[in-house]
Amino acid sequence: MMKGLSLEKLRRVADWQCVQDACPATRVEAGFTSDLLSDIMANAPAHSVLVTLQSHLNTVAVASLAGVHAIVLTSGRQAPPDMLEAARREGILLLQTEDNQYRASVKLEEAFRSGPHDA
Repeated sequence: MMKGLSLEKLRRVADWQCVQDACPATRVEAGFTSDLLSDIMANAPAHSVLVTLQSHLNTVAVASLAGVHAIVLTSGRQAPPDMLEAARREGILLLQTEDNQYRASVKLEEAFRSGPHDA
């Protein structure tokens, strides 16, 4: 059995908008919610999804160092062009939602609880 969830299933279950051309086939195994970049760098698990308000280039740099596979920008925050380009280069999926951080984190947990029943 494959561990974790595919990013595509996560996007569908949570109803988040992908702001890139394609959703990579990468799988995620955990979630982490924080806005403090030093906290993300020190504590975000590898192969995880980061839920944050921080919509700037440094978020991608820190996510890459931590081994994060996807960033969910909450509360309607939009990814600026330099963030989009950095995420593309680093292979990190960017998602956007109108959900606040609490609701996005709950959706993330619900997606993990629904199980890895995807290809």
